[in-house]
Amino acid sequence: MKLILSTHNVTLTKTLEDRVVKKLEQLDHLDSRAVDARVTLENDHQRAPERKFCCSMQLAMRGPDLFAEARDSDLYAAIDVVAKKIEQQIRKRHNKIKARKHKDAAKLKQAKREAST
Repeated sequence: MKLILSTHNVTLTKTLEDRVVKKLEQLDHLDSRAVDARVTLENDHQRAPERKFCCSMQLAMRGPDLFAEARDSDLYAAIDVVAKKIEQQIRKRHNKIKARKHKDAAKLKQAKREAST
């Protein structure tokens, strides 16, 4: 997966980059269909202190892209929240696909039963 990491009023440190890469590796483990990830880390001086830092993540996948954004007083916490939101979106998409396959299989099974009787 290709990573595009950009910052706005934030100095990109090695620990910040490692945290983002670690979270993306966890997301890649859940669904390996992701093509690239765009992560933006921002520091807004004019916001309230409890919503000062912002992290937004866009995951380009085969199919519709996933997007999440979180604001927090701590940048590391914002990164964790965004990763959790994206993980929930991946799980939701996976469960929808799985349910669709089960629904189609059940219809096929019912049709075979009706044809045999």
